Amino acid sequence: MMRLDKMLSHVGYGSRKEVKALIRKGYVLVNGECVTDDDYKVDEINDEVTIANQEVSYQHNIYIMLNKPDGYISATWDFHDPTVLDLIDGYEKRNLFPVGRLDKDTEGLLLITSDGDLAHRMLSPKSHVDKKYYLRYDGEFKESYHSIFESGVELDDGYVCMPAKFIELGNNEGEIIIKEGKFHQVKRMMEAVGCKVTYLKRIEFGALKLDEGLKLGEYRVLTDEELKLIL
Repeated sequence: MMRLDKMLSHVGYGSRKEVKALIRKGYVLVNGECVTDDDYKVDEINDEVTIANQEVSYQHNIYIMLNKPDGYISATWDFHDPTVLDLIDGYEKRNLFPVGRLDKDTEGLLLITSDGDLAHRMLSPKSHVDKKYYLRYDGEFKESYHSIFESGVELDDGYVCMPAKFIELGNNEGEIIIKEGKFHQVKRMMEAVGCKVTYLKRIEFGALKLDEGLKLGEYRVLTDEELKLIL
């Protein structure tokens, strides 16, 4: 059981103070009955809660797909730069965080959640979750470089990456699939073969694919079908 005001605040209907006001004004129904007591206890799974005739769906955890724009840090806070959480409204009380990180100048798919267990599974080196990027680059990606990527590129610090795949698209465009998330990994892998990344965008993370309908900076909650792919 959960306090009604806490439930509504958790699902993004406002601060605790704001949802208390909505409840006291009679906007909230529980199982068809108007409830004006914000201390009222509800079964967040089985009770039917509506607010202003809109059904409230409670999830213990939140799962959001963000199309990250350039210029944002993949962190919960930063002293100098805006973070990806600055783009997300209405979930301030849900302890959201990005799953993994994209470089400040990298765009594309970023999963935002409150589910620590899921984040651990998707980021664990043992899981080997594929990450697919679209990139543009300067330089020539020679045919022989494919085998280097497939056997493991050695980075500037001597680290040998796990096998990766590079897909040429022509006109100095390509896609790359990696299983790790080392610091600036895609850029450093390309630099190892004499190419310089000029644009980078993540388009897939595990079974999740970026919704191309999302403009840069836009986000949405994952669909039930998408949740089945990752949970």
